[in-house]
Amino acid sequence: MHSLIGLPTTIRSLKRKGLRIEKGEVLDRDYTGPVLEEVLKTNKVAHEVPTEGVYRGKHVVVAPICSKSGKVIAALGIVDLLTTIDIPSVFKEYTSVLEEVEDAKK
Repeated sequence: MHSLIGLPTTIRSLKRKGLRIEKGEVLDRDYTGPVLEEVLKTNKVAHEVPTEGVYRGKHVVVAPICSKSGKVIAALGIVDLLTTIDIPSVFKEYTSVLEEVEDAKK
């Protein structure tokens, strides 16, 4: 998963602590965090800003991984960088760039 999205990624199983991976490197092989623990208990996706731990103050998204019967067996988390982007301003700039390109064609 980390290789696919390139974002800081964590995973933990129900019975064992897991991994914390950043920039293609495993930084911790005995990792857990408060949101991973919450998702293991609730079996629900969590969008939160932890108040403690390695990712304190950063937006994270953690999802449960379930067995065929629906029982949670692990939790997978990423740091959610999209919440730090001001989407309206990005699209506003995009529009002005398109207008400049169109004006240059005339």
